[in-house]
Amino acid sequence: MTWIATISYENAEGALKRLYDRIKGPDNNIDNIMMAHSLRTHSMEGHMALYKYVLHHPRNTVPKWYLETIGVYVSLLNECRYCIDHHYAGLLRLLDDDAWGTQIRAALDVSDPAAAFEGKELAGLQYVEKLTTNATNLRPDDIQALRDAGFDDGEILEINQVTAYFAYANRTVLGLGINTEGDIIGLSPGDDRDPDNWSHA
Repeated sequence: MTWIATISYENAEGALKRLYDRIKGPDNNIDNIMMAHSLRTHSMEGHMALYKYVLHHPRNTVPKWYLETIGVYVSLLNECRYCIDHHYAGLLRLLDDDAWGTQIRAALDVSDPAAAFEGKELAGLQYVEKLTTNATNLRPDDIQALRDAGFDDGEILEINQVTAYFAYANRTVLGLGINTEGDIIGLSPGDDRDPDNWSHA
């Protein structure tokens, strides 16, 4: 599950149990990435808030499937199998088109988003790749290229924040040896209007 000690749902008490009750899935399942925070509930709350509001907030205007695509791409670039498995399953659910999902995955697997995307969507993924693998070489021109492709500055912020979130999540997973054993792959948030009603995806 992870290389550090964790507290299971059955053994949780107090604030941790209340937090688990907010995020649990079917059969009281707690995703391993969240359970890895169980020794520091404030850390779990911070992770949940970042995840929820960066990737799934209803006031985001970039399509959710595209934000999930960013998550899959960042995770592939960082070789984070846990996040790839969870978020590719989520992407397929959002697309409801397995052929398109397979094409996207094949392109991202070889770091060639141009094989599945063009125009605005391709420009966004090129920025995502550079931010993930070569961030110190980003320049104002990279942001202008996103504007020229059709993103407004709020959408650019969304793309930036989802990319940055996955850098955090990937390193949480890789640094603590978190795996998918016992996880239910691809659970999605509940009602996006209610920050207390969701499960990790």
